[in-house]
Amino acid sequence: MALEYDVLVVGAGPAGSTAARYAAESGASVLLVEKRQGIGTPVRCGEGISKRWLEEIGLEPSGRWIAHEVDGARIFSPDGSFFEVDEKLAGNECGYVIERDLFDRDLAKRAISSGAELTIRTSAIGLLHENGQVAGARLRSFGKTLDVNAKIVIGADGYESQVGRWAGIETTLKPRDIDSCFQYTLVGIEGDCRFNHFYLGSYAPGGYIWVFWKGKDIANVGIGVQLNKIREKGMARRLLDDFISKREELSKGKVIEQVSGAFSICAPIERTTTDGVMLVGDAARVTDPVTGGGIHNACVLGKFAGLVAAEAVESADTSAPFLAKYERLWRDRLEETLYRNWMIKEKLTTYTDERFNRIFSAISDYDWEKLSVLEILTAVREKCPELQADVEAILGM
Repeated sequence: MALEYDVLVVGAGPAGSTAARYAAESGASVLLVEKRQGIGTPVRCGEGISKRWLEEIGLEPSGRWIAHEVDGARIFSPDGSFFEVDEKLAGNECGYVIERDLFDRDLAKRAISSGAELTIRTSAIGLLHENGQVAGARLRSFGKTLDVNAKIVIGADGYESQVGRWAGIETTLKPRDIDSCFQYTLVGIEGDCRFNHFYLGSYAPGGYIWVFWKGKDIANVGIGVQLNKIREKGMARRLLDDFISKREELSKGKVIEQVSGAFSICAPIERTTTDGVMLVGDAARVTDPVTGGGIHNACVLGKFAGLVAAEAVESADTSAPFLAKYERLWRDRLEETLYRNWMIKEKLTTYTDERFNRIFSAISDYDWEKLSVLEILTAVREKCPELQADVEAILGM
């Protein structure tokens, strides 16, 4: 690697690789660094994505990384009732279950093909400063320490981001804004693989259990539990094990992989930029607070960050006021949805099983025209008058 670049991207996940690609395509010299020895591993993801946003980041669906295409989702209440979301109602919100490691590698290859350089087993261990402004980062690569100068540093270093902390950007989370997760990949199971499954209520306090099909007899089966509701070590895994053991179609499955981790379910943070620094993806805390989905938002922020970084370099202005353009772009695109879904999350995490069952019973015969968060809230308000105040608060009415 050289010792000077226009843009240094720390982390080669979906956000980082997308940022590196768009910055390089726009003419910037780019170094993309990844601390692990390979791109995309270990996989800490349910691996479900919708179809709707791929075109937005210039990505065609590929058999290289699509494991399975689903027709929709079934969302279950604690008493076992459910409503079905198919492509007729949700359109291209339905989608794919992917091989996340292959997906990430594809994004990294696109960044390299666009002109970015990539180095693995390379960690950022601190930021460099010149005249009070970020001027690159100190890296540790293959046992050696070196300083890489860069006009802009893009922090794509995930949920545990240090770039943001080093740059003085506040990303601290409250326990209620974190989900602790555990997931098995099970093979030899049974079920309707046309639909991914979501289970709400006390199965997963403050979160949900998911079954994301990767084929006719294989699925990612996982759980997310709100951190402030965890009462003992290993609680998420114990709840998931209990759930699986009570379902014959799942309990016969064999574990071929297991992963654990955490992700944010917070409202949009106050800022994601400072002089010479931008945060993207999980580092920017843009995981959807209701669904837990983060790949889409990560890639969208990566695209905007890459474009603005290249523009800032060309303009010789990497100050926070110039980089505010990036803030405006992603917030115009995502902030309203993220904030509304955070408010929904705040309400849902207070609901009892009985309340979930009441809602599902009330809306099961609702005449849906198109399924969306807004449509669901409208149906709940119409069918469950006792929840009208909750819905109006969420909708800002």
